[in-house]
Amino acid sequence: MPYGAIGPIAIHLPQRAEDNQQLAAEFPKWNMAAIYEKTGIRRRYIAAPEECASDLGVAAAEKLFRAYGIDRSTIDFLLLCTQTPDYPLPTTACLMQARLGLPTRCGALDFNLGCSGFVYGLALADGLIQSGAAQRVLLITAETYSKYIHPTDRSLRTIFGDGAAATLVEARPTRSLEAFVFGTDGRGGATLIVADGGARKPEQALRPSKRQRWPSRLFMDGPELVKFTLHVVPPMVEQILRQTGLCREQIDFFLMHQATAVMLEQLRHRLHLAESQVPINLENYGNTVSSTVPFLIYDLRACGQLRPGRRSMLIGYGVGLSWAGCLWTETWQADPAVPPPDPWAPVQKTV
Repeated sequence: MPYGAIGPIAIHLPQRAEDNQQLAAEFPKWNMAAIYEKTGIRRRYIAAPEECASDLGVAAAEKLFRAYGIDRSTIDFLLLCTQTPDYPLPTTACLMQARLGLPTRCGALDFNLGCSGFVYGLALADGLIQSGAAQRVLLITAETYSKYIHPTDRSLRTIFGDGAAATLVEARPTRSLEAFVFGTDGRGGATLIVADGGARKPEQALRPSKRQRWPSRLFMDGPELVKFTLHVVPPMVEQILRQTGLCREQIDFFLMHQATAVMLEQLRHRLHLAESQVPINLENYGNTVSSTVPFLIYDLRACGQLRPGRRSMLIGYGVGLSWAGCLWTETWQADPAVPPPDPWAPVQKTV
């Protein structure tokens, strides 16, 4: 039976960088030193007004195809994880199929998940491959949360960044993704929410769980999300360890959703993990929602820390409320003669 394996990854970031010095100049009353201490974020990239998540995702996919010589006609399925689609309908993945020049026999769908979305996407891709419906799946995670954030919102603007990752998941004869664990608690839906823009009438919409301090469309109850994360992630980690018969010391990396530095440190202490087991790379990206884990994989591969045979636990948690995890053994071998594609390089539009 074939199994899904994580192949090459390309990432794309908007051209506009927004760092803490710029925010301090714009809002002198914001204590950026204290904010950095909590978030661990110095810089984030912000999409242009006319730039959508699909544009970032198409650019990431084009870089993937060109850098690694991938024939786009071999893609059997396109999975797009985004919470900022181009339109309520049609499906943004269908529009991206045309823009990328993928074959019309290719399946395409969106799934609306945030911080757990990459792990969910891997499970969907692995299922398509195991069922025989696909051999090569293009998994794109792309987000532009900045479009939901008011410029004066100190709590959100200092955290979230825009960006996209394109991951090739392809059939292999041995299993490298296993022990998938999922969780959902929709009772916490109002903890991180954009309550307008859908079909639900405003008077019927879910209300933010606390008073909204800033006029952003996006609302986040940070303390509740921390409480939720510390409640669900440690048992999920234990469940994956039980299913695989491994102990913490046998896992090289715990690749967690990059929410904030404080959140990651709390999880590391709660799970009794070494610093080297919990890499953090959000300083120059911000929280890019569903793309944080593939960004982390991309960076660890680029610096040579992720090599074939290394075991990682992939962990996502957040909006939904939703969480997911799995065990992953690296199988992809980078060609030293092929440098990873530049995340900021402009990409020619597909004809």
